[in-house]
Amino acid sequence: MTGRVILFNKPYGVLSQFTDRGTEGSPRPTLSGFIDVPGFYPAGRLDRDSEGLMVLTDHGPLQARISNPKYKLSKTYLVQVEGTADDAALSALRAGVTLKDGPTRPARVEAIDPPDLWPRDPPVRFRKSVPDCWLSVTISEGRNRQVRRMTAHVGLPCLRLVRVSVGDWHLNRLAPGAWRYASATGA
Repeated sequence: MTGRVILFNKPYGVLSQFTDRGTEGSPRPTLSGFIDVPGFYPAGRLDRDSEGLMVLTDHGPLQARISNPKYKLSKTYLVQVEGTADDAALSALRAGVTLKDGPTRPARVEAIDPPDLWPRDPPVRFRKSVPDCWLSVTISEGRNRQVRRMTAHVGLPCLRLVRVSVGDWHLNRLAPGAWRYASATGA
């Protein structure tokens, strides 16, 4: 497949589009504040309150292949959740849960040690009386706010969500707000 690819580490609070079509008073930060290369478009979205890897391309068929759920391209997230992930919650996520818009595909989920990530601005709220933990969650679909809704469904509200891979593309050590060119086949 031809086309060029940009990997971007989207900071918290940035919209995953080049213009702000919102009705809020002042314009919100968008991709245009970070990427000034004509002809590139996001292949998929990442919520404003999520961080991490976005793939952009200048090739329509590649963009469609990355975005379309029928291709089952895996996406991996590091997710800080409120509460303690027990075996029942992890098993439910692994089997797939039923959300308001239907059942999810099974996910690969594991509890992990806190990852070595950049500080978030603004910081995640911290409550001494409520434990939190980190999960690695890999899904092969991309519904609106899916990972957040899945973890909330099993009693683990999401505090922070960072996408670290899309298919064979990985965030690696790309700093928040930075981008780099990558191979159209991944890496």
